[in-house]
Amino acid sequence: MREHGSADDLERLDPQARLLVEAAREQPAPPYSEMSPEQIRDAYRQRFPLLQPVPPDMARVADVRVAGSTFPLFMRLYYPSGTENERLPWMLYLHGGGWVMGGLDSHDVLCRRIAAESGTVVVALDYRLAPEHPFPAALEDARLALADICARASQFGLDPQHGSVGGDSAGGNLAAVLALEHRDDGNLKAVVLIYPNLDCALEARSYDRIPRGSPLERQSMRMFQNHYLPIGIDRRDWRVSPLYAPSVAGLPPTLLITAGVDPLRDEGCAFAERLLAEDVVATHAYFPGQIHGFVNMGAKLAAADTANAMIALHLRAFG
Repeated sequence: MREHGSADDLERLDPQARLLVEAAREQPAPPYSEMSPEQIRDAYRQRFPLLQPVPPDMARVADVRVAGSTFPLFMRLYYPSGTENERLPWMLYLHGGGWVMGGLDSHDVLCRRIAAESGTVVVALDYRLAPEHPFPAALEDARLALADICARASQFGLDPQHGSVGGDSAGGNLAAVLALEHRDDGNLKAVVLIYPNLDCALEARSYDRIPRGSPLERQSMRMFQNHYLPIGIDRRDWRVSPLYAPSVAGLPPTLLITAGVDPLRDEGCAFAERLLAEDVVATHAYFPGQIHGFVNMGAKLAAADTANAMIALHLRAFG
């Protein structure tokens, strides 16, 4: 999807990422910031299959309604092969898409890859989207799903004491909040944050110098946040912007993946610095030449394979 970036600085891009950005420039299309929510979702549904690799097989995939919800709320469980008849580790995964787009299908391949490579049951949540359901709807859905997984772990064949939470972009925002809220419970053993949006109050310097044609730029990020956040909300509330949490001490071991040519780079790097300064076991995996969303672009970007391998190693080590 073509976006109107802030600059034409292509030299910082990985060669494969550069090809994607240049191809986007050759296919005129309105930016997300000029679309309605439904147009955004339709465009995203058409785009994401073109960037994703062949999905690995699973032993089983099950769609389950989240217990306790007063409306239809579903999660999808991905059981990797070779793990039958075990109480398995699990990860609640929260998809990206600016809180406006995305769902179970958009991140189906990524969830399968994580499950297959890590031996972890990935539980993806189809949380409610903005602007129809603004903050805190998505966060409330994530809380409810986490509680349901823990309550029904035995039914699902999961080990309630070996859970993780993860997400990318907007989903990384939700995952960070959940991890902070539940750091004292003992159920979560690992956290995976993939280019998360952690600061909705300020636009860091990384919002500048985003090449035209990049998947995410300033105006679209503003639009996503404005759809998600009600007027008048305190954008420094840590449940909105986890970077402003009074303390991050006590978080489970955390893998934080950032991309160098991404508006969200600086806030991710700042959060990584906080994790290390407050003695959290943390790994900051920085991909300097990559663009926002690259982990979900395995058909085009080899860096996605590297990132997926790092996620699997993190979950195997701590999850």
